[in-house]
Amino acid sequence: MPDEYRTVARAGVHETEVNRSRFLCALAPAATEREAQDFVASVRKEHADATHNCYAYVIGADAAIQKASDDGEPGGTAGAPMLQMLLRRDMRYVVAVVTRYYGGVKLGAGGLIRAYGGAVGEALDAVGTRTRRRFRLATVTVDHQRAGKVQNDLRSTGREVRDVRYAEAVTIEIGLPDADVETFRQWLADATAGTAGFALGGEAYGDA
Repeated sequence: MPDEYRTVARAGVHETEVNRSRFLCALAPAATEREAQDFVASVRKEHADATHNCYAYVIGADAAIQKASDDGEPGGTAGAPMLQMLLRRDMRYVVAVVTRYYGGVKLGAGGLIRAYGGAVGEALDAVGTRTRRRFRLATVTVDHQRAGKVQNDLRSTGREVRDVRYAEAVTIEIGLPDADVETFRQWLADATAGTAGFALGGEAYGDA
């Protein structure tokens, strides 16, 4: 798993114009390929009268799934430059659809590549991106007497508290960068006089 990746902060649309052709780039986060395909379908339905609805998406923190479509534009002039722009910006779990309304002036292959890739780049700048960083999930178990102070200390030091459960003891789920695990283990032992339980779990991504 990569240590971090970038994705779009939200869904959004940005419009550019090149030689009287309108290019509307719709961006959205997509957790799965199905979500990406559903988004493409919804944009195509909304802009059914457009000349082209080209798309590209990248799914997976390691960019395992990559798809692109020229939707009738000359091969390699739309979907591929859109996909390259997403990859160049280290974007993951994202789908881009560029809708073109033809303005009467042919752009040529080079012009199309610049227009489609540029539409995605400008949309990423306009909509905004966020970085997601890899964490180790960990579980801290403390008695009720110490739980409040431990939670406050965790939050005041910027630790990500993901969940708190109350039973005979208090279980606190947190996210830790790999490099911090041993330091945190020592801090927890010192803070609770060695009474707290600590267990490492799997890995997940959270906002950096």
